[in-house]
Amino acid sequence: MPIVFHTSNIYKILEEVKDPEVPVISIIDLGIVRDVALVEDSLHISITPTYSGCPAMKEIEEDIKSVLHEIGFDKVKIITVLSPAWTTDWLSKEGREKLRAYGIAPPVGTSVDKSALFAEPKKISCPQCSSENTKMISQFGSTSCKALYSCEDCKEPFDYFKCI
Repeated sequence: MPIVFHTSNIYKILEEVKDPEVPVISIIDLGIVRDVALVEDSLHISITPTYSGCPAMKEIEEDIKSVLHEIGFDKVKIITVLSPAWTTDWLSKEGREKLRAYGIAPPVGTSVDKSALFAEPKKISCPQCSSENTKMISQFGSTSCKALYSCEDCKEPFDYFKCI
């Protein structure tokens, strides 16, 4: 008798697939899994890259296929969905906390915060000591989705996951 899986079970299994660039956060926490569907005898997983041309996407696709093959899905199709574009608004609350605990400041605000264009720069809290006495060192951190900051109080550098 075949094992019956509900899509909610598949989402739970996909929580095991980590972002290769930030290995403490799952692709579910990131919000890049857009849909899970069983189509005839094939499992279709729709994903949206965090950035166009994200170098981690191929590895993520392979990791999805691998974890699903382990539980018996031989036919897995990965569908890349580019619209709507991914936004940091899709990060889960748990994912934001995982980023902070890992030493990466999570995004501040939302992607639709147009007032930010005319406001003072956002206060980014240091993930090490929680101080807001921080400064941006570079718009680009260890990956293109992060900026490099430094804390003026504890003197530690840290990445900030940019709000997009």
